[in-house]
Amino acid sequence: MQTLNRCHGAQRCASRQCARVSSSVNSSHRAVRPQRSAAPSSSGRASVKAAAATLYPGADKDYDVYVAEKQPLAAGEEKHVISVFVADESGLINRVAGVFARRGANIDSLAVGLNNDRALFTIVVNGTTQTASNLVKQLGKLVKVRYVEDITKSTRVERELMLIKLRAPAGPARTEVLQLAEIFRARVVDVSERGITLCVSGDPGKTVAMQNVMTKFGVMEVCRTGRISLKRGEALLEQVKTPTERPAHRERRSDAAPVPVTLESREADVYMVEKDDLSGPWEVTNVLAAPQEYENDRGEAQLGEFQAHTLQIRVADVPGVLQQVTQVFARRGYNVQSLAVGPSETPGDSRITMVVPGTSESVDKIIKQVKKLVYVKDVEDITAVPYVARELMLIKVRCTSSQRGELRDLVQIFRLGVIDVGHATMTLEVQGREDKMSAVADLLEPYGVLEIARTGRIALTRESGVDTKYLETMRSSTGIF
Repeated sequence: MQTLNRCHGAQRCASRQCARVSSSVNSSHRAVRPQRSAAPSSSGRASVKAAAATLYPGADKDYDVYVAEKQPLAAGEEKHVISVFVADESGLINRVAGVFARRGANIDSLAVGLNNDRALFTIVVNGTTQTASNLVKQLGKLVKVRYVEDITKSTRVERELMLIKLRAPAGPARTEVLQLAEIFRARVVDVSERGITLCVSGDPGKTVAMQNVMTKFGVMEVCRTGRISLKRGEALLEQVKTPTERPAHRERRSDAAPVPVTLESREADVYMVEKDDLSGPWEVTNVLAAPQEYENDRGEAQLGEFQAHTLQIRVADVPGVLQQVTQVFARRGYNVQSLAVGPSETPGDSRITMVVPGTSESVDKIIKQVKKLVYVKDVEDITAVPYVARELMLIKVRCTSSQRGELRDLVQIFRLGVIDVGHATMTLEVQGREDKMSAVADLLEPYGVLEIARTGRIALTRESGVDTKYLETMRSSTGIF
């Protein structure tokens, strides 16, 4: 007991002493202006940095905050670029993604755009050479796949497209953003009071560098395509000797009569038939470039009750998630017209941009099914709101030395980019909407189109809240007549 009383007495004395010290400190703060504490010693600072570097990789650098640095690939692994030619896109996206998912291969990026009745997949996957060769072998076994090649070691041109929405209100911040956009040769596609949306194309290093530079302004949204690749010069992904020996996927079939849809002619994965007739979204042809027989007198696509819906799906970056998403559409007979997969503004997440034909009711139902997936974080149909949409296309045409002047004029008119010139070929870069892609492809057809690679559509909602499609549905506020 005496010991306890002694301890309690010591605590009371200590508390009184602390009170006196704190009161004296407070009085000194009121009387004298506080001074900065002395800087820590160099040895203490070094020990703190060493401890932080152990817990947080990259903390030993002079960053304001801890950053998550990219981890290098394992020994023997590299990024493999695989090109896959298909004759019919219906249901093939799910099959191609399933080949990678069943083998645990994580797709780094994927880009595919339907062009008439053919499509070119450009898939980037991490793995060893043996893993890539096995994937190529398995992809070649699919029914509608015409040609598969690993072009990692080939001399090629690569491009990808990025839409980035920045928080840049009017003032010095927006002026600096516009100056940086001019350096990176980016185009302004939307401006509002509080933000600005830029579109830039280039190799993956350029797009990532621009995103890193723009981070200080505040990145609101990022939508990127996967990379697309074509071989340089006269080399083709699939060697074609003569025009008569070209495969079917290189021939234009826009002038051919439409084939009636029957039970025997339907060759997609799975179709759901609720009525005696076969009416459904699987009957819709390419909504991004409709043939002439599906157009009215004004050149507008006649899709009946169906329209092209643009979906944005944000998912976790885990192997197999793309196959899970596409499987939901394949089981219900939906033909994915366009697909672009790329990193989002959040580390560890990817953004999938899809274009599917259907009615508003049917698309709402399928969105509810997609939201039930484990790794799906958000699904949004931006068809009814004003949005900016862009696509990237690489097209290789025959070009003699005497025809280069003509092609140069077309390049200036359509604001194209010349990314490769050979002795008898020229590779052009086209950036814009789908109607621009079709117009350029039609004008270049007389020269001889050898190859086409498209990224598919990417889209972001407009902060300005206005576009041409939205204004056509609104009543004019000015009554002049």
